[in-house]
Amino acid sequence: MIAVRRICSVALVASGLAACAAPPRVPHPPPPRLDRAALVERVREETRHAWAAYAKYAWGHDELRPMTQAPRDWYGESLLITPVDALDTLVMLGLGDEAAAARKLIDEQLSFDKDIVVKNFEITIRVLGGLLSSYQLTGDRKLLWLADDLGARLLPVFESPTGMPYMFVNLKTGKPSGSKTNPAEIGTLLLEFGTLSKLTQKPAYYDKAKAAVMKLYERRSALGLVGEEIDVETGRWLRSDSHVGGGIDSYYEYLLKAAILFDDEDLRRMWKTSVAALNDRLADEAGGHLWYGQVDMNSGRRTASEFGALHAFLPAVLVLGGELDRARRLEASCFQMWQLRGIEPEVIDYRAMAIRSPRYQLRPEIIESAWYLRRATGDAEYLAMGKTFFDALLAHTRTPDGYTVLDSVETWAKGDLMPSYFLAETVKYLYLLFAPDDAFDFDRVVLTTEAHPLRHTW
Repeated sequence: MIAVRRICSVALVASGLAACAAPPRVPHPPPPRLDRAALVERVREETRHAWAAYAKYAWGHDELRPMTQAPRDWYGESLLITPVDALDTLVMLGLGDEAAAARKLIDEQLSFDKDIVVKNFEITIRVLGGLLSSYQLTGDRKLLWLADDLGARLLPVFESPTGMPYMFVNLKTGKPSGSKTNPAEIGTLLLEFGTLSKLTQKPAYYDKAKAAVMKLYERRSALGLVGEEIDVETGRWLRSDSHVGGGIDSYYEYLLKAAILFDDEDLRRMWKTSVAALNDRLADEAGGHLWYGQVDMNSGRRTASEFGALHAFLPAVLVLGGELDRARRLEASCFQMWQLRGIEPEVIDYRAMAIRSPRYQLRPEIIESAWYLRRATGDAEYLAMGKTFFDALLAHTRTPDGYTVLDSVETWAKGDLMPSYFLAETVKYLYLLFAPDDAFDFDRVVLTTEAHPLRHTW
């Protein structure tokens, strides 16, 4: 994870980009001092609580349904998605017994020799990324062997006429399918495939994943934007809406993070031109707040004023790219979204300040951005913001058997799922937000979109 330069000096990556026209910051009274050590320990306790529920009711399966105390497998057969996704969190938080149990389960039972069709993007970010980061943290070579086996089974997705990956692949036969896909599913593979390439010294992993990103970038519009859906066989755009929400979000994230991890000048150039287009075309002022809305990729015509939980990744990436003032303003907007109901809805209309999708999916992005901003600025306001997030999770999503999504932040009706990313990302970012700064090495480590730490060791 070559963060190659400390977070506050990564402005070099973004030199030459247009600055954000931010209004003068109004001084606020300092937030009360928080007992960070106590908060770290509480996060550990809640991680134990969530993991214990998984172990009791879903052991050996992909995910837990906490309300019905039942397991859920994505494809009828388990790929141990929660244990693989959560292992590096357990290691980082010092939960030794839990980490040892997860490693033993993975080493002894995980197999990819299954006649099932999987979604390449999700398996890459959750399972391939989890295996790689856990290998780097533990030195367990079985984890690297499993990662290499999985990578080889996923590699046929790149066998399209354009080189951009199909959406699905059969793990046993290697048959790919799903030509209609999106920028996130094309562009959110290089950190994982690239790291696998470096650790195994197999260039095909890096080369194919990078070529796919470049083929997508080449199809951006004259305005520098990508759309919402593309056909990887024809290279034709099927939907021209452009935004930074689901289906596009992590494409932009990986341009910058892969440039940093692999010191790749092609990707750094692609990031610079892409973020300039986002700031020029998608950024939108409403009610004194900065938002990133939706436009047509070709004309730049604004088509929607929607923003949501997934969009909240962007302040973190802006920090990493050196645009601190813009990141501050956008995180303040994200926090305003959170405060509408005391926990963030999935999607709002930021002009009407009205909820468009009331679900809460235990997502980590707003917490992730608060952590990046705290590390970059040292401001205690982001610690206070993090405690607000943590308190809301405890009040509204905790159950006797883990944590669950909400069907609605308006009625507080609970759903019945603890997604693997809750343990991979949400509790990890809470821990990092409250932990001492030396708990994370920003000089050599990059976090994937699933919050798996990848270290530049080659």
